[in-house]
Amino acid sequence: MKTSKSLTKNKFLAAFFFISLITLPLMESCKSEKKQSEPERESEPKREGPEITDNVIEIVTQNMDFQMKDTIPSGWNTFRYKNQSTQTHFVLIDDYPDGKTSEDAEKVVGPVFDRAMKLISEGKTEEGYAEFGNLPEWFSEVVFLGGVGLLSPGQVAETTMHLKPGAYLMECYVKMENGIFHTSMGMTKDIVVSEADSGNPEPTADIEIEISGTDGIIIKDSIGPGPKTFSVFYKDQKAHENFVGHDVNLVKIEEGGSLEALESWMNWADPKGLIEPAPAGITFMGGTNDMPAGSKGYFHAELEPGNYVLISEVPAPSTKNMMKTFIVGSK
Repeated sequence: MKTSKSLTKNKFLAAFFFISLITLPLMESCKSEKKQSEPERESEPKREGPEITDNVIEIVTQNMDFQMKDTIPSGWNTFRYKNQSTQTHFVLIDDYPDGKTSEDAEKVVGPVFDRAMKLISEGKTEEGYAEFGNLPEWFSEVVFLGGVGLLSPGQVAETTMHLKPGAYLMECYVKMENGIFHTSMGMTKDIVVSEADSGNPEPTADIEIEISGTDGIIIKDSIGPGPKTFSVFYKDQKAHENFVGHDVNLVKIEEGGSLEALESWMNWADPKGLIEPAPAGITFMGGTNDMPAGSKGYFHAELEPGNYVLISEVPAPSTKNMMKTFIVGSK
């Protein structure tokens, strides 16, 4: 899942604490399906994958995949994520220990979660949580750096963040309708961030947001229609009841959409949470995935008149001031 080194260790320890409580909602397990490559377009020459153009790194998902260049520059980068699949996804960037790759995520870490979740779904809660004791020691060293927030099918989102040179991997752990996690189905990708700096400047925000475990989401500006750049400053980071840290996701509430259904869906630890299909009348528009304390990320959105929510992927976000509704009026 997601956070800094210390947060990840807390999650790992918290799992064993909750064995005795056995109050965490059940969840289910996973694995299947293949990555597909981007089909050749008639109007374009054949290419390896989405390109880096106009200082933007393009990522495309058509199935359980991240189609993008394997090597990207360091520094400030804007990721333009195009969700061309029929599922809801996000992009989470993980910093695994040296020498560990997406193969380790799928073949070493994934099977532990598969076995644990299978036991929990069968009602063997204590046995399921005990299975997490088989995670490799190095798993506690994983650092989660951010990424693109939840994105509905057919949508495009842009998130800007700063990355240092190194080897990282991407993942998405939304669940299929049968409870299988996308990560376990192979939705991971290794990337290299090179020593060459992108040269991109840090963006300028139209709307400034702060988020913390104590104060929740704080919006410092009014939000009107049109193209907007949001900054998100992570004052702190902590493990919540479902062992993940807080993030910020932008959601448009369409006709028939339910805030109660959205709030319940944001908890992956609930068997009905973070699972396809997403609640009706809800359009996820991206955001910033979990980042370490002191980090700042940006996301960009075109806001039409309507009802919106900024929400974090944590249990009961409204009780933590991490579910902020706002209305965008006409110009």
